[in-house]
Amino acid sequence: MTPQEETIVLEARDILGRYLSQNPVISSWQALMDYCALTVRGPIERFHVLYLDRKNRIIADELLSTGTVDHVPVYPREVIKRALMLNASALILIHNHPSGDPMPSDADLSMTKEIQKGCKYLGLTLHDHIIVGAGTELSLRALGKL
Repeated sequence: MTPQEETIVLEARDILGRYLSQNPVISSWQALMDYCALTVRGPIERFHVLYLDRKNRIIADELLSTGTVDHVPVYPREVIKRALMLNASALILIHNHPSGDPMPSDADLSMTKEIQKGCKYLGLTLHDHIIVGAGTELSLRALGKL
């Protein structure tokens, strides 16, 4: 990427961030997918959580973990602890697959179930887990895995 392209990408992230903080995330699926693709895609695995308020507006977009080309460590306890600290009502998990294939691994599904159990117990809503591939985003909710 050229320096000029990097500047454009950073400006686009800023614009999307402002847009999403003023508008409900869930009401515009395409805006959410665009945001995920711009924020999370890359050569190493990154795990983000969007923490949302009662109106599904973003309280925080937090990069909770970075990993390698094919693995990112995720600790369900830390995901949920942060939600409670931020007074979030709901969350959306997002991570990328640098390989380009957004299909979830068994580890992705297992970790998502653990976080979902913790959320349910504490009155939080887990809206989705989105996996970003090369030009494609996949929703675990849409796959029936949530």
